[in-house]
Amino acid sequence: MRYEELTIEGRNAVLEAFRSGKTIDKLFVLSGCQDGPIKSIIRESKKYDTIINYVPKERLDQMSATKKHQGVIAFAAAYEYAQVEDMLRAAEKKGEAPFLILLDNIEDPHNLGAIIRTANLAGAHGVIIPKRRAVGLTAAVAKTSAGALNYTPVAKVTNLSQTIKELKEQGIWFVCADMEGTVLYQLDLKGPIGLVIGSEGEGVSKLVRKNCDFTASIPMAGEIDSLNASVAAGVLAYEIVRQRMI
Repeated sequence: MRYEELTIEGRNAVLEAFRSGKTIDKLFVLSGCQDGPIKSIIRESKKYDTIINYVPKERLDQMSATKKHQGVIAFAAAYEYAQVEDMLRAAEKKGEAPFLILLDNIEDPHNLGAIIRTANLAGAHGVIIPKRRAVGLTAAVAKTSAGALNYTPVAKVTNLSQTIKELKEQGIWFVCADMEGTVLYQLDLKGPIGLVIGSEGEGVSKLVRKNCDFTASIPMAGEIDSLNASVAAGVLAYEIVRQRMI
């Protein structure tokens, strides 16, 4: 199911979006506004653990396309999110060991879109992103994925570390991209695996990295210190593909 309307403005429109089951990634509410309709919207948003940002009127005015936001603007997902269980079932149905890509601190929509595209071409069964400090399935992500969002499921989870722990109990190993890790060509990346990628600036958070089984680095001979996150994801994903073909 695709959502055509990505930015929703106005109290009735936002409230109806929640009640109709649309996935709202972020909600922007006028700071200090406590009237009935706003309280109803906030109450609905909390049912779905939506991220709420309280902002001044000037910020809402800048964001608004209609200039009739009535103190509330919502960002809906461009595509419906999947469940992690859907990805595991897809792998089982294909008779393949699960291959998942997990993203930490990826806030650039073009990076996310490019990684989803790579995930599709590399045969990954899905992409997992956290609810906070991450870009959602925006129109820019959908465009950059070049249609891959139609085929590769994306799940949004509250706690990436907890998700990794739960998946490890199901026999999946996790490799984390890290500049200080073992060179990826020296690692055994076959079998059920989750590839964890962080942003260029911050990398994978300490807690998430701690929950991974091993870390992998990409050998670099140039003068700059890191690859773009989507390029790094491609290099690591295709080493997993290569090892699966042996």
